[in-house]
Order: sequence, then C-alpha cells, then structure tokens
Amino acid sequence: MSNKQQTISPVDGSIYLERDYANSEQVDLAIDLAHRSQKQWRQVPLEERKALCSRAVQALQSNKDQIAQELCWQMGRPIKYAAGEVNSFAERAEHMVAIADTALAPLQQDEKEGFIRYIRREPVGVVLVIAPWNFPLHTPINVIVPALLAGNSVILKHSSQTPLCAERICQAFTEAGLPEGVLQYLHMDHDSTEALVASGEVNYVAFTGSVAAGRKIERAAAGQFIGVGLELGGKDPAYIRADADLDYAIESTVDGAFFNSGQSCCGLERIYVHESVYDAYVDGFIALTKGFNLGRSDDPDTTLGPMVRTSAADFVRQQIAEALQQGAVANIQPSEFAMDQPGSPYMAPQVLTQVDHSMRVMTEESFGPVVGIMKVANDEEAIGLMNDSDLGLTAAIFTQDMDAGIELGDQIETGTFFINRCDYLDPALAWTGVKNTGRGCTLSSLGFAALTQPKSYHIKTKL
Repeated sequence: MSNKQQTISPVDGSIYLERDYANSEQVDLAIDLAHRSQKQWRQVPLEERKALCSRAVQALQSNKDQIAQELCWQMGRPIKYAAGEVNSFAERAEHMVAIADTALAPLQQDEKEGFIRYIRREPVGVVLVIAPWNFPLHTPINVIVPALLAGNSVILKHSSQTPLCAERICQAFTEAGLPEGVLQYLHMDHDSTEALVASGEVNYVAFTGSVAAGRKIERAAAGQFIGVGLELGGKDPAYIRADADLDYAIESTVDGAFFNSGQSCCGLERIYVHESVYDAYVDGFIALTKGFNLGRSDDPDTTLGPMVRTSAADFVRQQIAEALQQGAVANIQPSEFAMDQPGSPYMAPQVLTQVDHSMRVMTEESFGPVVGIMKVANDEEAIGLMNDSDLGLTAAIFTQDMDAGIELGDQIETGTFFINRCDYLDPALAWTGVKNTGRGCTLSSLGFAALTQPKSYHIKTKL
C-alpha cells in the first residue's frame, strides 16, 4: 500500500494534492502530545478558551476566499456556494461559545444542612474526530469547538478527499494562540484509523460517515470503554400536505434534494405528496429542477457541480436504471444537461415518479442528485411511508396547519423534525439520529454531554 494519499479533483479528474500518511511513530507522538497538552489546557479558564475559539473563527473567516477555492477543487462544491460553508462553520462555533458558560456550569443541588453538593463537568481527555468530505468544515466543528471549550484536546482525521480542511482548521486555531498539541491533524488510512480507535489511547471518538464504516468504528472501539458518537446515513423524507404553500414547498424541497449535488446526509431523497396537489407539485418541481446549471465547480455560473467521484455517480445511475426497469418514470432527460456524461462524476439531476418502496432508490441511501416522488391519499399513508426506513436523521412536513403538523411530527421516527423547511442544522438544537443513522448527538447544550465526564462533589461542612 502506498504511504501517500491522493486527492483526485472531481472538477477535472486531476491529482489536486498529495499528502503523506502518518506513520506509527508520528501517530504515537501525536497521541503523547495530545495527552500532555490536555493536562495544561483543562486548567485554562473557560473565558480564555471561549476567546481563543472566537479568534480561531475569525482567522478562518479571514481566509474565506482561499478556502472556498480549495473546497471547490477538493470535493466539487460550486464556487458560487463554497464560501457559505465558512459562514456556517462560524455560526455553529459561535453558538457553542455563547452557550458554554451555562452548558458547562456545575450542577448545583438543593441545599442540605451541613453539606455542599454539586456536579462538575470534567473533560473526557483526548477526542478523535473522524470527519467527512461532503461538509468538511462545519461537520467537524460540531465536535471540535465544544470539545476544546470543555477542556479536551482533539485529534482531527479528515477524509482523504478534503485534507486541506483539516490543515486550515488547525492553522486557524494556531493563529488564534491555541497551545501546541491541543488540536492536531493526522492524515491516516482506514486501517491506521481503526487501530487508533482500538488502541485505548483516545477517550472519545466522533465519526461521521456511512453505516458500514460506523459499524467498523464501533467494532474497533469495543472493549476500550470509550464513548463513540456516530452520525451515519440518511434517507430523509418530506411530506407535502394538501394545505401546503406549493410554491414555497417546491422551492424548498428542490433545494433540499439537490444542494451539494444531493451529497448531504440530511438532504431530501424521497417526497410524499397528497393526491390533491400531486400533479401541480410535480410539475413545479420538475420545472425548477430543469433550471439547474450543471457544470464545473470553478465556473461561477454553475449551480450543480459534479459528484465527488465517478464511482459515486455510477452508483446513483444504477439505482435509477433499476427503478426504471421496475416501472418508475424519469422526468428529466439527461441530454438536457450538456455536462452530463456517463462514466464521469458529472450527472444531471433526476426526478422519478411512479416509484414505490420495492425500489432501492426509495429505501437505500442514494447520496446523489436523484429524488423519488410518491402520491399519497392521506396523512396516515404518508407517515407510514416516512417511517418505513432503517434510517432516521431528519424529516419534513410542509403545511399551513401548525397544530396538525406538530401532531404528525410526534409520530415520525426521526432525529430532527421540520415544518416548512428542510436540509438545515440549527446549532441551538441537538443534531442526532435514530435507527441506523447512529447514536449520540452534537451541538446544542446537549452536545457537551458526551465530551464531558460528571464528577460529583459531596462536601460535609459540619462535623
């Protein structure tokens, strides 16, 4: 096996950059430094940790244009939208900074004569963050900032598709004055990463990726008595009720299905529409989808970039082909998109109708620019279909009846429930999933829980 990792740009198939994999000695040194630096970092007052994290955010933002270009070439995000991820990075980080005082404050217990009792939130130690390529800045920051605020040290292992993101994040914190060793990155292959998880040298692992990879991480961590947070796959649904504002619902769901070329774990992959508005909704959805400009990510006019690699596009094309053989109807002709090319990562968006849950495209994560739309007779049918999945990250209902929407939301098996929006992460709310989507959560005040260890103080003051 090569000791180098290559990042192949989906823009033109060129080798965008190479990095050496860390060898075992370098991994050991990083782990040792992480443990030593954490002992000092945990003693730094929270106010100073907060200020440093805020300075790091500012440092990253000052480099926004360069980072946007790098995102464009590493993973195919259209340059038109690439800088937006720096903004969402900042939004999430600053929210966690803002709530840190309250979230990390000791839990004071009711007065008991002769005693002082409280619970402190202690750092767990060294946190390993295994980050994905599809949202390579704001996904790892969900853990990095609260981990640092809580007094942990962090090792960041990023995807081989987006290694520069790890380097830019660490660079920003270094510029902000973070002591050496508190936040480090390591470029590692899968085997080395699993070995590190299994080593017992890290105290918590935060992983974002596929269900299959999540199982490998859990197996590697078995017997180490460490916490593991998993954000895995999604097959997120939306339901368009009869009373929905159709124009708004169409615009929102088209964006939710195709942003980032559908390569979002919380992107919409299946849509259920009440029969009374089905035809109008589908017509509007198709018309808006045809307005995308499929092109190179570095073209400022591009609104739909390439998928991350040809194999990912081929997987989606296969799902579509199978569905068509089973009776689905394709409503977009790929020939309408000049850049669409079989055997390449450039793939036209596709809207499938006459679909059902016997088709893989409606049950298996696609992670690409395809969505299936089904007609339903009533709320009950919609909820049954929305819950017919072994994944559960987000789900959305579009309606003008908030009470009815909330009542239906109570019945949906999901980590986040939306009314009249989709494909968004609010840092004030817990980011979590159910079923095979994973376990644990990030963000919100609850996002500090897995990164801290409760320590009880029971002090007898009267002898």
